[in-house]
Amino acid sequence: MPQALTNAALISFLKENYASAGFIEGLKIKYRSLICPFINLLQHIKPGDKVGDVGCGSGQFLLLATEFAQPQSVYGIEISERLVGNARALFKKRANSDFGFSVYDGIHFPENLREMDILFLIDVLHHVGNKNRELFIKNLAGAMKPGARLVLKDIDKASPFVYFNKLHDMIFAGEIGNEISLAKAVSLLQKNGLRIVEQRKQRMYVYPHYSIVAEKEANE
Repeated sequence: MPQALTNAALISFLKENYASAGFIEGLKIKYRSLICPFINLLQHIKPGDKVGDVGCGSGQFLLLATEFAQPQSVYGIEISERLVGNARALFKKRANSDFGFSVYDGIHFPENLREMDILFLIDVLHHVGNKNRELFIKNLAGAMKPGARLVLKDIDKASPFVYFNKLHDMIFAGEIGNEISLAKAVSLLQKNGLRIVEQRKQRMYVYPHYSIVAEKEANE
């Protein structure tokens, strides 16, 4: 049985599994659930889902999924070979986990994504350049199987609190994000053949999040 979904449980679990992370990286990993709505995101996973994570980093969210949800398998892709290596090493320590990780170029998506029942895109879109954003979403939608769900979580450009996220990214990522509004993100997904199932805004401290659940139509 999965554990109860609470921030205290998420933080405790991440502390146990990322004990060797550096100080700054450790803070980002272990306490991110305090400023990012992981609990809401994890609740979208149905028992037996094949779960994909686009821009998976070192596997943090997928590790939480294996512990706090009941996926059949997890699969992550990332542009950094170092981060993919970290994720693979982390999951090799977990018994009976069906997992896979791949490096991709940030625009073209591996065929394995077509096996996923649900895909997560968490705080990735605002790191995609303005010129590549539409192609990124077009290719991602094209890589999904009919009936698959996409959960897009990002920062709302329409909120004045967006500048706190820009400062955050300058400090932790060394770049300024290309955030878009919830309305624009919805339009972008619809333009590429995805049906909006749910949308919500949620501010956590000074971070103005939105999340969208979209489904690829069966006749696409």
